[in-house]
Amino acid sequence: MILVPVKNLSGAKQRLAALFDQPSRTELAQAMLFDVLETLSTWSDRPEVSIVSSDSFALQLARQFHFSVIPDNANWSQTDAIEMATRLCEAQGVDSTLVIPGDIPLVQSWEIEKILQSAPAEGSVLVRAADGRGTNAIWRRPVGLFPARFGNDSFEPHHAAAQATGKPCVVLSLPGIALDIDNPSDLRALAAAPGETHAQRLIRQWQVDDLPVAANE
Repeated sequence: MILVPVKNLSGAKQRLAALFDQPSRTELAQAMLFDVLETLSTWSDRPEVSIVSSDSFALQLARQFHFSVIPDNANWSQTDAIEMATRLCEAQGVDSTLVIPGDIPLVQSWEIEKILQSAPAEGSVLVRAADGRGTNAIWRRPVGLFPARFGNDSFEPHHAAAQATGKPCVVLSLPGIALDIDNPSDLRALAAAPGETHAQRLIRQWQVDDLPVAANE
């Protein structure tokens, strides 16, 4: 099963708050989520997709693309949402899960296939974020093999936890999955990349090349 956690988009992308107002940030988050789910919807041989969310826009897209929903009524954090969804998958006998975020608008279906093709009989697959610090995809079999703990520096803890299980851990570099959007350099990279995703068309109207470099970049 593919799990896509989506927090309340009305407060999305706080790290861009110094550059854009909340309606703009929400519009960007919605465009990126649409791109991710649209890519998944066009992949005919995909596993089941579940949106882990209670956000109204995310639920609307789930209906549009005929994906299932795991309600996240607590809306605390991505980590909490995935922990809850993982427990539910375990209870339902789900064999494996792939967690991907909703803010990787350049994701390609071949990248998801690459993850599944690389997956060991038991163990994990990790895909680093472009900055090398975060984790933008986690595949696990069994689904509760180790906890998923998301954040700005999640890759090394995930890698250590995966290795501690004694089962194979495959690390992949996949450019579309790697680019999540958290700061001005990410926006510039998205605008400059080939393609015409919804998020790309949106930010190309924002003249992101003129944005200042954020202090946290």
